[in-house]
Amino acid sequence: MTNFGRLSIASIKDQVSAGEWQARIDIAGCYRLLAHYGMSDMMANHVTLRVPGEPDAFLTNPYGMMYEEMTASSMLKINHDGVVLYKPDFGVLNYAFNKPGYILHSAVHKARPEIDCVIHTHTPAGMAVAALQCGLLPLTQTAMRFHHIAYHDYFGVVLDLAEQASLVADLGSAEAMILRNHGLLTAGKTIGEAFNWMHRLELACRSQLAAMACNTAFSPVPEDIIEATYQNYQPSVRRPYGLMEWPALLRMLDRMEPSFRE
Repeated sequence: MTNFGRLSIASIKDQVSAGEWQARIDIAGCYRLLAHYGMSDMMANHVTLRVPGEPDAFLTNPYGMMYEEMTASSMLKINHDGVVLYKPDFGVLNYAFNKPGYILHSAVHKARPEIDCVIHTHTPAGMAVAALQCGLLPLTQTAMRFHHIAYHDYFGVVLDLAEQASLVADLGSAEAMILRNHGLLTAGKTIGEAFNWMHRLELACRSQLAAMACNTAFSPVPEDIIEATYQNYQPSVRRPYGLMEWPALLRMLDRMEPSFRE
């Protein structure tokens, strides 16, 4: 099963539809990008992507593989009820999906049919802001995009399906949410959109912590300007997020390590 530090997983390109294969390439690429930009947590956290033409099924990572080794053929395919529809042959490793990840992500996929991709991270900056009573502050232009970000209180490790109702209610129609004392979550109509939201949310958290560490007064911005900036970042007034940068990001991965397409 291994070859010089790599898992040998047979390609399933000829066993799935063209749409599913592209989705597999995209989600494997997203995991690689999260690792590249310092947003991975070894094998913890998840990206899920709805399977084209199968609204009740999504792709997710096998719990046990690192983000930087994800491939198109290594992804699990499960439905909203947690039934595994496809699982690669991992041999004695026998990787499966992570239960808290399934509970968290399936809740969003079920409640928001327009959402195809959900990303959840545990970055140092994201967890730090999630632990602050003030939450995310509109200190920078990037942070102002999240001026009305959703919040979900901490109830422990997500192991109870009963938490799905409050999680979905707290997310509402938002594309980004801070899970208090936990981490960050973004959702998008496309994987490029969800990654764009997460990348910018992570930058907003990092810049806030850097500014707070300076122990000096923040430069104030009037509320009306903050609100106007927030409105300028809404999907309804601009082209969809991810539309331009996602192909470029995949090209970057192709230059770095194209094995995510296998």
